Formats: sequence, C-alpha cells, structure tokens
Amino acid sequence: MNAYPECAGGRPVFPFNARTDDSRRSGFTLIEILAVIAIIAILVALLLPALSDAKSKSMRIGCINNLKQLSLADQMYTADNNGRLPENFPEGRGTNSWVTGNMRVAAQATNQLFIRQGKFFPYANNPACYHCPADLAMANGVPQVRSYSMNSWMGSRAMEMEAAQRSYRTFVRESELNVAGPATLWVLIDEHEVTIDDGFFLVTMDDTYPFASFPAMRHDHSYALNFADGHAQAIKLRDPNSQVLAAQIRPENSDWLRLKAATTIR
Repeated sequence: MNAYPECAGGRPVFPFNARTDDSRRSGFTLIEILAVIAIIAILVALLLPALSDAKSKSMRIGCINNLKQLSLADQMYTADNNGRLPENFPEGRGTNSWVTGNMRVAAQATNQLFIRQGKFFPYANNPACYHCPADLAMANGVPQVRSYSMNSWMGSRAMEMEAAQRSYRTFVRESELNVAGPATLWVLIDEHEVTIDDGFFLVTMDDTYPFASFPAMRHDHSYALNFADGHAQAIKLRDPNSQVLAAQIRPENSDWLRLKAATTIR
C-alpha cells in the first residue's frame, strides 16, 4: 500500500507540511549579516595601520637604495677622473655637472633629459634612481624627476667665496675627504619638494640661514642621505620646529646642528 495518497493520475500527492523546518530556511538573517560586516570592519581597522606602515617602510628603503646607487655612481665617476669629485655649483656660478635641471622650472622639473645629461648618468642610468618613491611633487600635473641634491661643500669652492664661510673646508678631490673621514661627511640628501631647485643643497655653516635648503620629511618626518664612504641612512627630524616648513629655524635647532656636523669641518 502506498504511503502517500494518490491523485487521479496515479501520482503521489505530497502533503504541504512534509517539508522540514531546515528546508524552509535559506540564507542568513539580517543580524548574522551585520555581525559579519562588523567583524570585517574591525579586521580592516586593525590591518590598515600595519599595511600603511609597511608601505612607508618600503618607500624609505627604496629611497635609501637610490642613494646607495648614486653613491656608487659618485665613486665610479671620481675613480674615472683621477680622484676629482663631480662638480657641484649653485645655479649661475658654474656648471652643476653631477646633474642638470632646476626643479623650480616646470619644463626642466619633469624632463628626464636633464637627468641623462648629468655626469652621474653613465654610472646610474636608471632615471628612477634620482627620485624618491615617496616624493609626490608635480609640475603642471606631471611628476618631478629628481628628489636629491648635493652637499654645497662638495664638488666646488663656491662656499669659500663667502667671507664668513672661509673658515670651513670645501672638498673637490677624494683625498681631501680623508681630513674628516668619508664616513662622517654626507654627499647627497633627499630635499624637500618646496626648496629643491638646482642640485646644490645650501648649508650655511655660519648660521646665516639655517635650513635654507630644507631636508625632506616624507619618511615619517625623516630624511635620507648618503655619505662619502658609500653608506646611506634615514635621519629623524626631532625638533618640533623642524617638522613645520614655515617655522623659524634657530641656530641652536638640534636637527640643524646635526646636519651641519656631517657637512664639513674647519
């Protein structure tokens, strides 16, 4: 005997209530969906700072690696030129041969030709090496091609033309660096996008204009620079006034004193 009643055609007729409670329930309730969304939001909030920090560290490492590559270019250029350092003049006083182009001039700031014309380019022939990964500066909507400038006391005697500066040394030959030690003198620095112009980073050792050229603050209020022995590092700006470009920098500013100490000697 059939367990189910049959219709006139002989097919079984299933009772309406034969479906179980589980078969009638499908999908998630609104409360469950909201709970999942809340959990995802919490996880995202926890992960975002870590991801942001990782990205920042990656850019800082990239900037330091660029400066190491440029340091190698500096050393190879010097070796090929009988120990003479690459020329480095302020605009209007000579030929800035390590790199050309002024970042204040839009047509030059965005043109890689001015990177390629520099004396470093045969030794560091990737234009990306001249640009910090965290540098977002643009000219006419186009990214600028250079983030780095050279120590004004390296590559020329230009700073000795200023009477008040004459008690400090300039360096135009590799052998002259040995007086202070190559590991103690910086060569190239990551410069702030507001002050960068030619490749000449002005440091007034007589304190007439502290931070006339301003270090970049792109790496969590740190700037990167390399030294004459080839190593590179990031340095934190610790004085609160150093972290505000418009602030008046006084001669006793600790960040200014630290940069001066690695710039030249008497």
